[in-house]
Parts: sequence; structure tokens; C-alpha cells
Amino acid sequence: MRVFHGFEELPRFRKPAVTVGSFDGVHLGHQALLARLVAEARTAGGESIVLTFDPHPRITLGRTDGFHQLTTLDEKLTLLEQLGIDNVIVIPFDRSFSALTGREFIERYLKGRIGAQTLVVGYNHRFGHDRYDCHAASDCGLRIVEVDEREVEGSHVSSTVIRRLLEAGDTAEAERLLGHPIRVAPRPVSAPEPTAGTT
Repeated sequence: MRVFHGFEELPRFRKPAVTVGSFDGVHLGHQALLARLVAEARTAGGESIVLTFDPHPRITLGRTDGFHQLTTLDEKLTLLEQLGIDNVIVIPFDRSFSALTGREFIERYLKGRIGAQTLVVGYNHRFGHDRYDCHAASDCGLRIVEVDEREVEGSHVSSTVIRRLLEAGDTAEAERLLGHPIRVAPRPVSAPEPTAGTT
């Protein structure tokens, strides 16, 4: 698996199938989406590409009350590699990037820098600060593949649900929804300190 940090030195990808998200925990819901991504890339004779963020957007935006990160970046990359992902692009998620509209992100990065042809998304995915409906991305010339919500024996699978289980001390149920053991205890995080000259 190749890992790229930012968009500056990307190669020319072969028929890229792309997905975008934080993928904190790389839980069973994520795994279903990522399996579909790999399948779409293989069917097209192309490459699978995951775009993820570092730091987590909630950290950059200061929305860290009660937020516990489930995986470090290195843990996430290890899990993505085990799932057969070909390429990961780690996006430095800063205030400037967070100000992009969904359409700007698609045109400038997914199409402009990556050359994406297929976009694999979850059932409720939105892009950018304006919560751009990714299904409208088909208007931008992308083929959209939607993956349905994942449930495990009636339990909804999401990073938020798993964090709540861990806060309640239910590690066994959290690991059931993750689909893998907790590697380290989830870490509480706080917003970054403002740098000099910022407001």
C-alpha cells in the first residue's frame, strides 16, 4: 500500500476508485464500504484510493467535547493495508481545507489532482462545510456507488456508537462492532492551541 501526505506529489493513478472519510476505528461499517471500493477498483482494472484526514476534523474545528479518538493514524493505515487498499492519501485537515465547499473539493482534488472516476460513499455522506450531497457529484462526471448502512445483529455500526460503548465500559460489544480488538485505550483529544497571530 502506498501512502501519500497531501496532494503535491501524486502519481498518475490507473482508473481510480475513491472514497473519503475519517475512518476512525475502521469498524465493520467502514470495512463494508472499503470492500466495495476494492471490488469496484478491481472490476474496472484500476486502483483503490482512500482519502482520510489528519488530524481528525473535529480536532481542527474545536469540536472535541466528549470526543475520544479510536485509532491513531498509524493504526488506521495498518488496518487499511490489511483490507487490501492500494493507496491512501492523508489530507492535512486545517482551517483552510475545512473552508472548501463540497463541489470545490470534488473539482479541485478528486477530479483535478486524482482523476477519480468512481466515488464510493456511505448512505449519508456529505462533502465540505456546506454538506454538499455527494449524489450530486454525478453532475461532475463521477460515477457514484452508495453502500448501505451496516448493522450487526440489529446494532447500528458507527464510530459514535463505539465510542459510547467504550465510555460505558462495554469493550466486548465495541470490539464486536469494530470487527477487531481495541489496540490501545481510546484517547481523549483537545482542540489545538491557536498559533501566534491567529484569532
